[in-house]
Amino acid sequence: MNLIGNLIWLICGGLFTALGYVFGGILLCITIVGMPFGFQCFKLAAASLAPFGLRIESHPYSGGCLSLFANLLWLVSGGLFTALNHLFWAVVLTLTVVGIPFAKQHLKLLELSMMPFGKQLV
Repeated sequence: MNLIGNLIWLICGGLFTALGYVFGGILLCITIVGMPFGFQCFKLAAASLAPFGLRIESHPYSGGCLSLFANLLWLVSGGLFTALNHLFWAVVLTLTVVGIPFAKQHLKLLELSMMPFGKQLV
């Protein structure tokens, strides 16, 4: 069932979302300062390629205050926009019965797109 959901997800916009995250990650990795943020974009790209069957867990050694600072910097520099984008699509997809499983995946990606530092994909 996860395979079918992931294939439909890719066809209905998941591939374009992942390509956007990869493009942003490449741009951020050009500078040394942006590399940690670029790696988080690559994590988001991997999560948006196949969200069905994917769990997001907090890493036990998340980095403490450095991770919190990086998450706050991520949030104000574009993370809030991506989170609102996932929230918008979750609300739109919830209006139909067929879109509810996809709305759940957008809510899962919303959690990761708001604060990606200290999270791991399982």
